[in-house]
Amino acid sequence: MMKLRVTIVALFAALLLLTSFTQAAVVKVMTVDGAIGPITLKHVERAIKIAEDEQAAALVVKLNTPGGVMETTLRITTAFMNSKVPIIVWVAPSGGRAASAGVYITYAAHVAAMASSTNIGSATPVTMGGEQMDSAMVKKVVNDAVANLLGSAEKRGRNKTWVERAVREGASIAYYEAVDSNIVDFIAEDLEELLTKADGMVVTMPESEDTLRLAGATHEEIEKTFSESVLEVLTSPNIIFILFSLGTLGLAIELYNPGAILPGVVGAICLIIALYAMQTLPINYAGLALIVLAVVLFLLEIKVTSYGMLTVGGVISLVLGGLFLIDSPEPALRVSLSVIITITICIGGFLVLVVGAIVARKKQVLTGFEGMVGQIGKVSERIESEGMVYVAGALWKAVADEIIEKDEPVTILSGHNQILKVAKVSTPREG
Repeated sequence: MMKLRVTIVALFAALLLLTSFTQAAVVKVMTVDGAIGPITLKHVERAIKIAEDEQAAALVVKLNTPGGVMETTLRITTAFMNSKVPIIVWVAPSGGRAASAGVYITYAAHVAAMASSTNIGSATPVTMGGEQMDSAMVKKVVNDAVANLLGSAEKRGRNKTWVERAVREGASIAYYEAVDSNIVDFIAEDLEELLTKADGMVVTMPESEDTLRLAGATHEEIEKTFSESVLEVLTSPNIIFILFSLGTLGLAIELYNPGAILPGVVGAICLIIALYAMQTLPINYAGLALIVLAVVLFLLEIKVTSYGMLTVGGVISLVLGGLFLIDSPEPALRVSLSVIITITICIGGFLVLVVGAIVARKKQVLTGFEGMVGQIGKVSERIESEGMVYVAGALWKAVADEIIEKDEPVTILSGHNQILKVAKVSTPREG
């Protein structure tokens, strides 16, 4: 009887063991497509946590980036180094790249691969805040970046000589050379090939060395959440420029015309979002100052007769402000020229309409008074010290030297500050 029980337990244990081996491994997949920013970091950290909690066999990061913010990039590499799940960075699709920040991310991965027609390199760091650094500070920043990448290269067994050139000289390399130079591990055209080639590789985890078991693994995509997608849009350079320009204009209009409320509220919201987003990018404060100056010049155009000179100055200031706003040589981190031109045209067009309306109103008042003298109108609101008359198709405030009842006809004597001086029709006109 005892032997039977032992046999049953042994068979049950063997069955469980067999089942565990036959279960397909699950690989989590996330995509990083675009500039590296704070939202990318949130997505990466969340993906790693999900992969760890669900005991995934690996986390694949499909990478295509022109670069990004150094501080964010280093936090991503730290997350990779301390991950409890193997990280596989795959530079893809064909035609993609791992430039600048992409080099740091690729070197920090446990396994690195590239699709055909991709490239990697140009890892020279970009400074934050728009400040100009002296040669000593530049040397410190570059040396720090080199040390960081050399540490990753040592940890992952990758090419140290090339990665130092990528930082100091901005060197780049094509996918096939990257494999031959021990920068990445292999070439993979699709996810299945990636997992097949990575299967059996030994990777160094924080507490042990593990062998990847990825043959036949299923994969699940970890998409951005709705909030991450929205924040990613709001923190793009183009949106920052639009929000800051409109926000400054809205607040300026509110200060110029107190009580309008809507421009002030919308402007404040736009500015708060823009200022939050500016913390994530290398902002040039001269660019900010030029945008503010542009708005001031636009508003002065409404008050001061400059024959368009203030508007021209505002347009030039706004365009230069947009061009200087992001202090980065990377196109993905700069404001698009088409966006700058569009916003400038919209604000300039709005200004032209406002100024035109003000001028037309002034002319209407002037010519209206001159043209209405001697005309006959009708009292629409009893005139005591003041009342209303209807004349020339519009209602006007009116005063008279006597009380005039509603609906009585009156003669227009003169006008001043949009108030008409009237008299009863029967009253002789004042000489």
